[in-house]
Amino acid sequence: MKTLPEPLINWLDSALSAAKSVDSSRPLVTLSYAQSLDGSIAARQGKALTLSGKASFRMTHYLRSIHDAILVGIGTVLADNPQLTVREVDGDNPRPVVLDSALRTPLDARLFAQTPMPWVFTADLDGKDVSYLETQGAEVLQVDQDEAGFLRLDEILLRLGERGIHTLMVEGGAQIIQAFLSQGLADQLILTVSPSFVGGYKAVDALIESEFPQVQEPQITLLENDIIVWGALS
Repeated sequence: MKTLPEPLINWLDSALSAAKSVDSSRPLVTLSYAQSLDGSIAARQGKALTLSGKASFRMTHYLRSIHDAILVGIGTVLADNPQLTVREVDGDNPRPVVLDSALRTPLDARLFAQTPMPWVFTADLDGKDVSYLETQGAEVLQVDQDEAGFLRLDEILLRLGERGIHTLMVEGGAQIIQAFLSQGLADQLILTVSPSFVGGYKAVDALIESEFPQVQEPQITLLENDIIVWGALS
C-alpha cells in the first residue's frame, strides 16, 4: 500500500505473521484510533467526529484488512453506526466483535448488512431475549463481568482465541480504549493524531500512575497532515 510508510507495513507484517504462527491462547491486540492534539476523540460523548484525513482513513481500512477481527463497544455502534468493513483497499472484512453488556445493539445497525456477521458479547443472559439479534445473523456470547460491572476482557480474548482469532484490531470507543490500556491487554498501538484542537471527549481519562502503559521504541511519521505513532506496548 503506497500511502503507508514502508517501516509501518514491515512492522505490521512481522508482528501479525508472528501472532498467526504462534500457538497462543488469545489474539494479538492492536489498539488503533484517531485523536486530536489535545487527546479528544469526539467533541462530546456519544457524537461522532471525523478527525483523520483521507490517507489515514485508507490506512484504517488497510489495518482492518490484515486483522482477523475488529472490536468496538456498544457506544461506538450507537453513536457512529459503523460498518467496520474494508472498502478503501482490497482485502477481506474482519469479523466484527461488539461488547454490549445490556444488549442494546439495534436491528438497523449496518453491521448486519455485511459478512461476516458480528459476534456480540454480553453479560448474564437470564431472562434476556437474544432472538432479535440471532435472526439478523449475529451470535450472542455470554461472559462474566468484573467488579466494576464491565465485561471481562481477558475472558473475551480467550473466547476469541478458541474461535481461531489470532489478530484483533480494537477501534474504540473511549471506555474500550481505556479498559484495554489499564488492564495491559493491548499489545501494540497505531495512533493517528490530527493536527487540531477539539477540547472534547478524551480517549483516555485516567490510568493507574504506577502502571502507565508505554510505547516501546516508538516510530513517528507524517501521513499527509496527520501524525502516525506506532509501536509495541508494555
